[in-house]
Amino acid sequence: MKRLRKGDQVVVLSGKDKGRRGTILEVHADGKVVVEGVNVAKKHSRGNPNKNQQGGILEKTMPLHASKVALWSPSDSKPSRVGIRTLADGKKVRFFKSSNEQLDV
Repeated sequence: MKRLRKGDQVVVLSGKDKGRRGTILEVHADGKVVVEGVNVAKKHSRGNPNKNQQGGILEKTMPLHASKVALWSPSDSKPSRVGIRTLADGKKVRFFKSSNEQLDV
């Protein structure tokens, strides 16, 4: 079971965007995540009149490693680590390690 999922609110722990919050847009298999509005790079693209594409400088959200983000705990109003717990019925759920609060209801 993955600790981070698409749609989770996260906080960036290190790098140029440290402290910024955003929503996970994608989770890659190589352990990287794309967070909305974080780690934005400028990409220079050439126009292509055959495809009706206009050239210029585009802003693109780049992936960053999952270890650089932590899940935002709304009850504590701070970032928290995530653990995985197996319930009595055999179902696996995620929980915040700081407050022991369950994520998946």
